[in-house]
Amino acid sequence: MNRTIRDTSVFVLLLVLALLARATWVQFYEAPALSSDEDNHRTVMARYADPLGDIVVGGSAVTGSRETDSGDLRYERTYEDGPLYAPVTGYTSQVYGQTMLEGVYKDLLDGSDTRLQSPVDALTRSRAKPGDVVTTIDPAVQKAGYEALGNKKGAALALDPATGRILGMVSTPSYDPSKITGSDDGAAWKALLADPDKPNVNRALRQPLPPGSTFKLVVAAAALEDGLYASVDARTDSPDPYHLPLSTKDLTNESASAPCENASIRVALQYSCNTVFGKMAADLGQDKVRAMAEKFGFNTDDQDVPVRAYPSVYPKGMDKAQTALSGIGQFDVTATPLQMAEVSAALANGGQLATPYLVDRTTNGDGDVLSTHGDTRTTRIVSADTARQLRSAMETVVTKGTGTNAAIPGATVGAKTGTAQHGENNSATPYAWFTSYAKGADGKQVAVAVMVEDSDAARAEVSGNGLAGPVAKAMMTAALGKGPGRRERAGTGAG
Repeated sequence: MNRTIRDTSVFVLLLVLALLARATWVQFYEAPALSSDEDNHRTVMARYADPLGDIVVGGSAVTGSRETDSGDLRYERTYEDGPLYAPVTGYTSQVYGQTMLEGVYKDLLDGSDTRLQSPVDALTRSRAKPGDVVTTIDPAVQKAGYEALGNKKGAALALDPATGRILGMVSTPSYDPSKITGSDDGAAWKALLADPDKPNVNRALRQPLPPGSTFKLVVAAAALEDGLYASVDARTDSPDPYHLPLSTKDLTNESASAPCENASIRVALQYSCNTVFGKMAADLGQDKVRAMAEKFGFNTDDQDVPVRAYPSVYPKGMDKAQTALSGIGQFDVTATPLQMAEVSAALANGGQLATPYLVDRTTNGDGDVLSTHGDTRTTRIVSADTARQLRSAMETVVTKGTGTNAAIPGATVGAKTGTAQHGENNSATPYAWFTSYAKGADGKQVAVAVMVEDSDAARAEVSGNGLAGPVAKAMMTAALGKGPGRRERAGTGAG
């Protein structure tokens, strides 16, 4: 063989080896990334080649799949009571991807999760029968909150204080995810994104707003734990009005006739005295208030339920006047309904916060359990005595204070109302807040937080008790088993 032929043969052999090496690399190392690439149409075709697994609420699937009439995507997602459960399920779209539980568990729901594969599936790289996601949502609680919010713009979240189970998660206005699941739903998608009310935003988890006077519970907890005041019935050092430090302005109360001067924490919560909690926050200092807020969950950016919630914020770098305003849930303090439900839940649970969660378990296509939430994880937030005292004060708010709309016959109910300023110089409609807990005679408990961002009510009629209180009551009533269609339980009087 002459040299030219030999060199050419070696060169061709090297090319063949290079091609084999590249093919091997793609086949065994890059294949997973390529197959999961959202721009790979074969991946989308595989996802919708068969019916998807389901998201389950109260023992029944609230999702489904239907066969399409045309195109190369055989199935598309369907939803039962779509607007009711959209904050829980989110959507899965052939074009626009997935959100909420549909996004977190997309591999399980489309069968590509490796835990679903049999040995044969693994060898052939076939998609297995999809699994299901079983939620903690109580349908009665969800429906009660949704109907009570009605046409208001807002959100509500209900928790089991002892376990952290999320019983209801409502956001209004909502949307029907069934209208954006197909490949030709562009008009509906554009309309959804263009809606100024942002119905696709889960306000219960992802709309942190000033919590107003509901934040006074956090300040009261900090004062009791620090020893600034010995009990909720101790007299405070609180002038009315309270002159803001380093400022030319006075902090006043909503009602000039309220007995706020030197009021105890109990009376100050009952009448929602700004002067008491503004001065209390300034006396404690921002670091102590922030430390307590962070124990409750503020300033946490990795709160997954398993859908990630946006962080609630207690700010840094404030002067004393700003710290005073933070004590009434203003300045740059923000919170989600999830966060304020956690505050009430921790107090209802003896000062311990059970980590909130939305998914009870996942199962494979045959109903066998793949994963469960496991044991309840709790964190001590305040002492049992502090929690007991604040519960007692919150019950006073319901029996003879600003939270009377939450009273439930046969149950003990505690609450704190809030009306947060909005806009420059409070020029916009205030936000109405309500955070509460209820306990039935049988020991069953629930904690609820409600935020009404906007409603048809006149500005003068906006209040936590008037707008948000009835929503909280509806959800608590349903959770305790006292709603329509549920057997009433006998019990003692409220609070």
